[in-house]
Amino acid sequence: MDSIGVLICGHGSRSESAVAEFAAMVREVPAHLPDWPVAHGYLEFANPVIHKGLEELQARGCNRILAVPGMLFAAMHAKNDIPAVLNTYSAKHRISVAYGRELGLDPKLLEASAHRITAAEEQANHDRGFVPRERTCLVVIGRGASDPDANGNIAKLSRMLWEGMGFGWCELGYSGVTFPLVEPCLQHTAKLGFERILVFPYFLFGGILIDRIYGFTDQVAAEHPDLQMVKAGYLGDHPRVPETFADRAREIIDGDVAMNCMLCKYRSRVLGFGHEVGTPQESHHHHVEGQGASAPGSHVEDCELCGTFCTGACRLDQIHHHHPDHHHDHHHPVYPFSEHPLGPESVRKTLKQPS
Repeated sequence: MDSIGVLICGHGSRSESAVAEFAAMVREVPAHLPDWPVAHGYLEFANPVIHKGLEELQARGCNRILAVPGMLFAAMHAKNDIPAVLNTYSAKHRISVAYGRELGLDPKLLEASAHRITAAEEQANHDRGFVPRERTCLVVIGRGASDPDANGNIAKLSRMLWEGMGFGWCELGYSGVTFPLVEPCLQHTAKLGFERILVFPYFLFGGILIDRIYGFTDQVAAEHPDLQMVKAGYLGDHPRVPETFADRAREIIDGDVAMNCMLCKYRSRVLGFGHEVGTPQESHHHHVEGQGASAPGSHVEDCELCGTFCTGACRLDQIHHHHPDHHHDHHHPVYPFSEHPLGPESVRKTLKQPS
């Protein structure tokens, strides 16, 4: 008879507070899955790593694992890196590991997003005076990926928030890899003539990237003192988040893992990314497993170009993070628009400016 356990597979972060937020969220999931033990593991930059989470569930008597990616949208981490780790462990230890889908576009998370936006709007109305939504531009900031499918999903979420809440306009930016990045997005939005700009980071947890998003918001606000810049909170500890993770685990049992592969760049010749069809499913992050917030003394640098983290060996003119000091024969595919003036190139130009 199967003894089922649930593993929440997080990305991991150098930020201790972000790792703590993720772990706190995982502790809320068992209330929605009372019959199954729940553990978690991280792909990189934090402990426990994913295989340690699997070992914990095995030690608790589980012989069938339901693994849920702790990502809002499916890009390389959810499509390649995490499945590669899970498949390797499953084959080595002969344990059943079934993989669920990412959180994705979900009514619960739309509701949570609306709560965060509304709370920030109400606070701004109280502190600075009422501004109607038709004179407010909503700016949604997504993580950003080298996968247009994931980037397109955050665009769809933005439209649903815009239309569902009735804002006057909506702009979309990303914290890394793709374009437009946060600062050029906000500079563009400041020129549109709205009385208020409300910035909502569509992120699960805090950390360095959230700090940067808020920092750029403060910077643009200082350059436009007549414009109200309002910072909404990220999803964080909203109760709908652990509920959605529990839903994803139950979907695996129900056979309803409706992952959309029609526009996956690894399966279809998506415009601009046809060279990545059939790319092997392998993890690109084993060299940074367990490093970061929970591994004092590890050498992990923050990549200024794409907003992600690496071991410090990448060159600033290569968005794909090939690490010459690690002897493995794979690397991230080259992002075709790394030279885009509103994407990573805009950060490169900032870095070249004299201090």
